[in-house]
Amino acid sequence: MLINELSKRTGVSIATLRYYENYGMFKGVSDENVRTNNYKHYDELVVEKIEIIKGAKEVGFTLAEIKDLLENWHSEQLSVEKKIAVVNSKINEVDAKIHQLTEVKKLLARCIEDIENGMC
Repeated sequence: MLINELSKRTGVSIATLRYYENYGMFKGVSDENVRTNNYKHYDELVVEKIEIIKGAKEVGFTLAEIKDLLENWHSEQLSVEKKIAVVNSKINEVDAKIHQLTEVKKLLARCIEDIENGMC
């Protein structure tokens, strides 16, 4: 399929797909026999990779982390223990962010109290 259909199937914009491809997340294949255009074709594996990228971004992985996971996850270079460690590390990051945001929320609530009491 061409990038337009890939975009429609995955719900990811063409510009984002090109960015991901330039970043090395996946590769399209050019037809060696056609020299008049630079059209690239994408297969079902690319669709699967894009779905993985979308899911990983949704839970907080960076593109660099996702690229590393895509390169290693399915090639069986990562043991089960390493895969669990990667996910646990992300859980710890999320917990730290939750704690930080909770502290920010408390600070903002105190700010409202100060405003209501005429202290600001």
